[in-house]
Order: sequence, then C-alpha cells, then structure tokens
Amino acid sequence: MENPTHADSTSAKVAGLATQNNAVNRSNLSLLGLFGPEDSMTALIRLPSGRTRAVTRGTRLSQGQVVAIDAQGLVLNQRGETKRLLMPGS
Repeated sequence: MENPTHADSTSAKVAGLATQNNAVNRSNLSLLGLFGPEDSMTALIRLPSGRTRAVTRGTRLSQGQVVAIDAQGLVLNQRGETKRLLMPGS
C-alpha cells in the first residue's frame, strides 16, 4: 500500500543534484552505464539513432568494435584508431 503522505514527485533539490544538462550528446554514440564483474563488464550505450544497447568486448557497431570495457569506460577501435567513451559527468 502506498503511503498517502509520500509525494510522487522528486524534490527540486534532488532533481537538480541528479540531473546534468547536456550530459549526453544525442547525435553521437554515448556511454550510459557500466555493470557486471570486473573481468567481463557490460556497457549500456545510446546509439545516435536514440536506441540503447548492451555491449560487451568484441561487439561490432557501425561506429567501430568494442575492444575493452573497464571501470573508466568503453574503448572502441574505429578504423585502426582507439577512442575511449567516458561516463557522462566524469
């Protein structure tokens, strides 16, 4: 049962602390989250199309191949060059 005195909205202070304006560039590949055990992490990414996808090391994307995922972020190989995606706000 719900507590009738509990408000369903988030307080302005909490929302302000939890929200980062323009943290995700909507036209690029973006890293949204990391999870799983350290030796086989999974990354949650947002594709430029707006879709989200869970990826692991070895996953091929149109933007490149995932070559590593660690606590700092995701590493892509794009045509022989490596690019690191960091978590928004880091």
